Amino acid sequence: MFTSTGSSGLYKAPLSKSLLLVPSALSILLALLFQHYQNFFVYNLQAVKNDLQVWRLICGRIICLDLKDTFCSSLLIYNFRIFERRYGSRKFASFLLGSWILSALFDFILVEAMQYSFGITATNLPSGFLGPVFALFVPFYCSIPRVQVTQILGQFSITNKTLIYILGLQLLTSGTYIWVVAASGLIAGMCYTSSVLKVHQVLCIPRWMAKLFSWTLEPIFSSSEPANEIRIGMGATVDIQRQQRMELLDRQLMLSQFAHMRRHRQQQGGRINWNRFFPHVRQRRNANARDVRRPEQEVAAPPLEVSEEQVARLMEMGFSRVDALEALRASNNDLNVATNFLLQH
Repeated sequence: MFTSTGSSGLYKAPLSKSLLLVPSALSILLALLFQHYQNFFVYNLQAVKNDLQVWRLICGRIICLDLKDTFCSSLLIYNFRIFERRYGSRKFASFLLGSWILSALFDFILVEAMQYSFGITATNLPSGFLGPVFALFVPFYCSIPRVQVTQILGQFSITNKTLIYILGLQLLTSGTYIWVVAASGLIAGMCYTSSVLKVHQVLCIPRWMAKLFSWTLEPIFSSSEPANEIRIGMGATVDIQRQQRMELLDRQLMLSQFAHMRRHRQQQGGRINWNRFFPHVRQRRNANARDVRRPEQEVAAPPLEVSEEQVARLMEMGFSRVDALEALRASNNDLNVATNFLLQH
């Protein structure tokens, strides 16, 4: 269902790698060797409110005490690493920090509302870095296009996002009050990404701090560029597994040409010549074409008609209309191939 979290899978995602390794290792150590210290990491809101144990808001919201939660949240962080590649480590860290702070506030509000309305007192909430993990479902739902992979019984569609939602549902059902943490995370994610509230301008990582962590921690958690392994896209979903071999061949040519194209991008008015990145894709998709390599002097074929719905999906992810059109034309309207390349460059 999911592939291994090797170093190549975490290329250009040092923060995701640190969140994957450090909390998981600490959670396993607490569960196996240091069980007498687990009380310090219990997320007890009543102790925070009545005994002013504010430190529990930090210790109780970093390390999972339930190994099932550790496993599920680690897999979700691994699959959500695509946002760090897309936004950059500083912006990704700002989102995690902002949603972590906001979700703590909403935890208090929901627990108090539940006690006031129904008389139910939730003393302990599930521990761990769960609020930001659920908050990441907001950009995942809004910005990642839904691509159908197959159908079950001819009625139920399986998409490239189905397995991620199933994993989130598994995490949601792992505890009694975890729905409080999930609701707080989703609300925090919506508040942080809202263009009206402007929360992202307040709760963000300063540039000096980002540079400090870049100099000190990034060399430790950075991963080398994959060379001999198949490059994996956003998670190990079914459609990604099916296209891994194709993407490996695509990547070798695209990356070699990308370095040259970046040097000439300003002379082209900021527009990337996508036809130079995807000639091999067109050759493979056009099985009826007899002459694969045509001379540059030959008149170009009429532009391929592109679906406006697919263009809109790519534009919702933040890409320009020009790049979206060219990427879809070059990939013969294959939204998955176009999206993978746009997200990684």
